[in-house]
Amino acid sequence: MKKNSFILFFVCLTINVCAQTKQSKASTIKKPNVIFILADDLGIGEVGCYGSDNNTTPNIDKLAKNGLKFNHAYTAPLCGPSRALILTGRYAFRTGAVNQDNVAKIKPSDETLIPTVLKTEGYKSAMIGKWSQFGLTPADFGFDDYITFKGSGGYWAKNKKDYLVNGETKTLGKQEYMPDLMHNQLVSFIKQHKNQPFYVHYSMSHVHNLIQETPDSKPDSKDFYADNVAYMDKLVGKLILTLEELKLRENTLIVFMGDNGTANEQYQKATIGGRLLLGKKGSMLEGGSLVPMIANWPGVISPNKITNDLIDASDILPTLADIARAKLPENKVLDGRSFVPQLKGQKGNPREWIFMELGNQWYVRDQRYKLNRTGELFDMSKAPFEENLVANVSENKEASEAKIRLGAVLEQLNPAGGIMDEADGSGRHASNVEKNAKKSKKKENNND
Repeated sequence: MKKNSFILFFVCLTINVCAQTKQSKASTIKKPNVIFILADDLGIGEVGCYGSDNNTTPNIDKLAKNGLKFNHAYTAPLCGPSRALILTGRYAFRTGAVNQDNVAKIKPSDETLIPTVLKTEGYKSAMIGKWSQFGLTPADFGFDDYITFKGSGGYWAKNKKDYLVNGETKTLGKQEYMPDLMHNQLVSFIKQHKNQPFYVHYSMSHVHNLIQETPDSKPDSKDFYADNVAYMDKLVGKLILTLEELKLRENTLIVFMGDNGTANEQYQKATIGGRLLLGKKGSMLEGGSLVPMIANWPGVISPNKITNDLIDASDILPTLADIARAKLPENKVLDGRSFVPQLKGQKGNPREWIFMELGNQWYVRDQRYKLNRTGELFDMSKAPFEENLVANVSENKEASEAKIRLGAVLEQLNPAGGIMDEADGSGRHASNVEKNAKKSKKKENNND
């Protein structure tokens, strides 16, 4: 009897020790770091691994080669609405971010952004770069560290650019370059928090106008735009090198994404295989919202993977929350869904459609068809180079079924019942609309 009691005691003790060891080991496993890189005005026609004819991006391409490239990632086709969609995980008709000016009206009391979601799981967060569409400061929305500047382009002292670092206003020195200051702030943050999980929203300042020389531009350079793409790619490479030196690379997910399609000034050059994409920044055509997106996570994401799953920018917040094992905001409708399973090579729960909105326009799109606000149905089988209006929907069974299916999605979302654009409907800043109107009028007067 005593022998049996001893054996029972020993077995219980062993189980208890193993359980404690397992619990202790689990508690010491560091949650993955997340660096979300958002490239300004970078369409798929400007990235090497997407087939760009005129730009080389070796460091970004390397992320794709050793990770997962998304062929169908979409976001709102203009900077402010796109950033609001990404950071809130909610469509514009819910948040009010239907145009550039409305993004500045978003309040922390109304919307929960990614850093606040991750903070509950011990994440420190940094906002690096462009923040101008949002009001207040990144700290008001949950970021622990930040460096931001007003506007876009013009990253030299000659442009009289002030910038803000954790509440302190600073002015660029004569030899200082804004993207380098951003990178330095980023590296400093990573070094400071290397022993705890961190999230970085790296809003890169290239390649938005005003396009100027970079520190690497040659005196006789005739293509500052290409110089800017190259410098952006160089900074991505420097970031990766920093992570490797700090032995953080294996535990860090990097997501690289464009914030909208290529801007007007560069649109004609952003070709793939000699072909021009249909649509650009600010457009509701395919090229306005289809953006490059790459995920790289050593040991988790297998190399050389490509997915044709539909990705909606609202998916970013729930995906990062899933990775951090953080609770999603309550009492709010979230439009995104996690694509963590796809990162791990699993089927997951891929989307059947994506929804895009800007100003007073919107559409819903699946793998083959696109239905807009006015009820027009487009065949997207030749996108991003063509999207063809289906003229006789009723005579085409597949198209007819698609229109009914996508129409049901729009009816369920009911964007017209949400917050509408009360401006001119373009989604642009009111000041830019007024400026363009004056230019058009002046041009008309000169032609008279």
